[in-house]
Amino acid sequence: MTDPRPDRPTVITGIGVVAPNGIGADVFWKSTLEGICVLDRISREGCDRLPLRVGGEVRDLEPRSLVEDRFLVQTDRFTHFAMAAADLALADARLGRADYQDTPYDIGVVTASGSGGGEFGQRELQNLWGQGSRFVGPYQSIAWFYAASTGQISIRGGFKGPCGVVCSDEAGGLDAIAHAAGAIARGTGAVIVGSAEAPLAPYSMVCQLGYEDLSLAEDPARAYRPFTADACGFAPAEGGAMLVVEEESTALGRGVLPRALVAGHAATFTGAARWTDSREGLAHAIQGALRQARCAPEEIDVVFADALGVPEADRAEALALTDALGSHGRRVPVTAPKTGIGRAYCGGPVLDTATAVLAMEHGVVPPTPNVFDVCHDIDLVTGKGRRVPLRTALVLSRGLMGSNAALVLRAADPGRTPSTTHKEQKR
Repeated sequence: MTDPRPDRPTVITGIGVVAPNGIGADVFWKSTLEGICVLDRISREGCDRLPLRVGGEVRDLEPRSLVEDRFLVQTDRFTHFAMAAADLALADARLGRADYQDTPYDIGVVTASGSGGGEFGQRELQNLWGQGSRFVGPYQSIAWFYAASTGQISIRGGFKGPCGVVCSDEAGGLDAIAHAAGAIARGTGAVIVGSAEAPLAPYSMVCQLGYEDLSLAEDPARAYRPFTADACGFAPAEGGAMLVVEEESTALGRGVLPRALVAGHAATFTGAARWTDSREGLAHAIQGALRQARCAPEEIDVVFADALGVPEADRAEALALTDALGSHGRRVPVTAPKTGIGRAYCGGPVLDTATAVLAMEHGVVPPTPNVFDVCHDIDLVTGKGRRVPLRTALVLSRGLMGSNAALVLRAADPGRTPSTTHKEQKR
């Protein structure tokens, strides 16, 4: 991430969530705080005969209620999620067309994507081989593309500022936020940033079967249990989150108080499935993010873990925390709410970022669903949430191909209660 300029701090002003456990930040937070697990048997058409049985599906979103028909026909499910989440984030930030109609080049869009639009692509290829080329729609050339969400959000909203797509494995969700913060540091006023994925379709699921770290367990309660002796991989998920990040004075000039400060980020690469090596890579990323945030290890109040669910990877992450944070790495509360909804690939760490902001606002660390018998030397929050003052959060992410990333967030205003302030604004 470009070193933050003291005169242009990047703040989060809007959160939009489309997740298996809820649509919208408030519903998502309530479910997350209660530790509700929504992992279940995958019900999507054509998936019933595949060995991957359990995942986190977004069941409560009717795309037509949120996205215009003319965009629906051109886009895949992963872009429907991203556009819906972007709308929710913009509404939460109170950023409307009147705020940028005269300055459209001052707002950009950045998303991260792991695989693009597999469901749309599969349908059109079936039409090609089953009926012929004349039955392939013109949007096949763009709907599957990993950049589709960035393009469609910017076109639909009229955003003409710096736009981009980050493809750096699952950790791309955090890297996209860093990319957006860099744009803010260079003079952009606001960026809509985040990621949403839709990997639960036949073709996409067949591709995922090549991942040795994927859980093929059939019991939803046991399919994704990181940091335990029963860890057997991860359950995939749909959905993700979009954020509005702004230069602080721009937000304050609109009368909007920040929800959190993007303080520091760093990324490393240690190679595909080399989980022992990820200990060193993740520790370096954490240390780099702390340096950029000018944050001492003992200032970290909560860690949102990557929590892959593979014994070797879980051990490496636990050791990386001690390597980077010293003895504080064994004492700081650690949580992995994603065990209740699954890993949404690039969307997962953005959901964790949204959860970290909400946790700091409410002063409570949400629990890690389905995990009880922790077998690593970390203070994993299980069972129920833990109420504790939270000023600084560390969000971690690793990708199956070897990327590592760490993001440091700080609460917005030390002198006030952020949750009360934001709710007062919404009223």
